[in-house]
Amino acid sequence: METKREKFVRLAEKRMDNILKGIELMGNLSNSNNYEYTQEDLSKIIKTLKTAVSDLEHTYNTASWTKKFKL
Repeated sequence: METKREKFVRLAEKRMDNILKGIELMGNLSNSNNYEYTQEDLSKIIKTLKTAVSDLEHTYNTASWTKKFKL
């Protein structure tokens, strides 16, 4: 039986590997001998990545927040 912690670690490692591979593949597009891009394209990519990381941090920081009000 897999514990919640073991499941988290297993899935987090696999998903991080996929994310890091995707970032590496995006980096491969920087080769100007094979691809053409603008500074605006790069800015959009970087902004989107930063926003995704910020959203992820927010999700983890508010994961235990409840909508129930108590006095």
